[in-house]
Amino acid sequence: MDTFKKTEILTIGFMMFSVFFGAGNLIFPPALGQAAGENYYIAMVGFMLTGVGLPLIGILAIALHGGRYIELIKRRFYPWYSGLLLVILYICIGPLFAIPRTGAVSFEIGIRPFLSEDAITVGRVVYSAIFFFVSYYLAINPNKLIDRVGKMLTPLLLIVLAVLFVAAFAHPLGLIQAATGSYANTPFAQGFQDGYQTMDLLATIAIGTLVVNTIRMRGVKDDRAIGKVCLIAGLITVTLMACVYGSLAYLGATSTEVLGHSANGGQLLAAAVAILFGHAGNILLAVIIALACLTTSCGMASSTAWFFNKLFKNRISYERLLQLFLIFSFLISNIGLTQIIALAVPFLVAIYPIVIVFVLLSLLDSKIGERTVVYHSALNVTLVFALLDGLNAAGLSLPFVNSLFSAYVPFYNVMLGWFVPAIIGVLYGLLYYHLKRR
Repeated sequence: MDTFKKTEILTIGFMMFSVFFGAGNLIFPPALGQAAGENYYIAMVGFMLTGVGLPLIGILAIALHGGRYIELIKRRFYPWYSGLLLVILYICIGPLFAIPRTGAVSFEIGIRPFLSEDAITVGRVVYSAIFFFVSYYLAINPNKLIDRVGKMLTPLLLIVLAVLFVAAFAHPLGLIQAATGSYANTPFAQGFQDGYQTMDLLATIAIGTLVVNTIRMRGVKDDRAIGKVCLIAGLITVTLMACVYGSLAYLGATSTEVLGHSANGGQLLAAAVAILFGHAGNILLAVIIALACLTTSCGMASSTAWFFNKLFKNRISYERLLQLFLIFSFLISNIGLTQIIALAVPFLVAIYPIVIVFVLLSLLDSKIGERTVVYHSALNVTLVFALLDGLNAAGLSLPFVNSLFSAYVPFYNVMLGWFVPAIIGVLYGLLYYHLKRR
């Protein structure tokens, strides 16, 4: 900590916020606010838990373990389990979903409104090529990532967002309307699941590791000092995220009277900004989208390339992996935003509960110690219910199983059936360990 100035820690916090705050973070909160209507406060509590609270807990867990979180995952899981989980996690937050989504969202919302229908296909290809080339430039030297992102891009992003939010609060678009859909009956549960779409908790493992590596590159070796820097930077990050999410949700909640129910958060945001700022608003939105998505893209690309570089024991260089992932992301981004989101949902529903349970258990790792059976029993039962939720989200439901579990497993109908079984798994693991010692 002594070798780090307050401004440097602030810069790291800004960088973490920028990497977290990307495509989904812009489009999902306003959509939630519009759909939840008068229940948007309750829905936002659920959303904040998965979108803000859990990432903070994840950062805290990483800090407590001196940044060596991936090593902890490998120790506490079965070898095949940890390897498969980490590969799936990095692919999800990397070239399969998160990185392509940044390019697709920034084009659809920020650039497409300025193009004629005939120019959309060519425009998408040209824009995404430029977008991912810039991402490569920012991520090619991870030691300079904090300087480039934290000092240059993030302050500009926050200024643009502040202008938007001041206008939204000073001149609300309309009155808040009644809730619709699942938000009418189960706003908290629906908001909680909507937070999955941000992928923030999944990204925490990668971002935390990226930050720790950057701190070490600057000469800080002590785990306690690294942990303190991570924790302070994490508090800065989640504070900014909470303010932005709440403001976006309020913008969405006040838009329904004027805009009706928009097809998605991107369209809602574009229409609301156009009303507040006119043609200049469209340009403002394009800047917001481009900055938010670009910072996320370069951060996730850097983290993913670093992980697979270590996984392959340096047999494939960081630079080559970065090139491959960004080229793949370029190709995926051009299939369209709707397809990317639809494909991601089942994966997120299946993997998120496992990561949530592990992160919470890791906070108590010093108490659990070598009682790995606690991890195993809790994560095994969570995996079963998470896979069932993933199948349901993919439209591959098992009617008999769903009927049985709906009757006996709490929260199963709202795709939170893993919660109580995970607690039972922890208790079983503790009981089994103590009985075995006798």
